[in-house]
Formats: sequence, C-alpha cells, structure tokens
Amino acid sequence: MFAATCESLAATALKDATVTRAEVVGPGRFLPPDGGRRGANAYKDLPEFCRVAATLTPSSDSDIKIEVWLPASAQGSGAAGSRWNGKFQAVGNGGWAGVISYPAMAEALRAGYATASTDTGHVGGEDVRAGTSREACRLLMALRT
Repeated sequence: MFAATCESLAATALKDATVTRAEVVGPGRFLPPDGGRRGANAYKDLPEFCRVAATLTPSSDSDIKIEVWLPASAQGSGAAGSRWNGKFQAVGNGGWAGVISYPAMAEALRAGYATASTDTGHVGGEDVRAGTSREACRLLMALRT
C-alpha cells in the first residue's frame, strides 16, 4: 500500500496538468477564494482535510481548474465527522456554472466523501455558447448538451 502526505502531492508529475496547491486544511479553517465575503463562515464545521488544486491543460488553449478534497482520516479512525467513508463524490456544475462548487464539496466532505469539482475550463458568467470562451471549452460544452 502506498501512502503519501498531503503536501507531497504538490510534487506529483501529471501529463497535461500542474498541481498548484496541496495542503492540509485544519478543522474549520477553510475559506473560499472570495474570503467568505458572503457572511458567516459556512465552512467552520468542516473536519480537517487535504486540499489539492490543479490546472489541467489537455490542449494548448485549455485552462481547467479543479479541486480535490480528501478526508484527513482513513475509514474507522480519526475524530467523528472526519472519517473517510471509502467513497468519492464529484459535485457541481449544472449548466454553464464555470465555478468550483465549494458549498457542495463541503457537504460531501461532511458526509465522509473524498470530493472534487471543476470550473470546466471557463469562468462563471462567460457565455461559452456565444463564442467568448476558448474553442476547447465550447467543444467540451457541446459534448455535454
């Protein structure tokens, strides 16, 4: 069995991808990129987890952001609420969302899942149908409809 520290994932070599962050986030310490400007910290009850962020570039004009959150404790160990249930749950991105779905990731993590979300290669608010985004993004979205 192979075990690695969360931080060591930053050095992982991936084809067409760059790990941009790999860090342990302490219990209740997560703040979304907007700094939690939307009011009270909705993430204050999150257990400790490993936060991994990456940028995927399968084509020269790709810029796909992803995040993966891994519960800090293996199944059957650690504090209640931080145990991995042995399952993975992908979340977010209905329609043209174009955001990493932090609230949905938080719910999955609270339930013990390893979880991931992606911005699908565009920033929310871009109209990929009108041609304001990169060609690869438009093609990806066309395949999803």
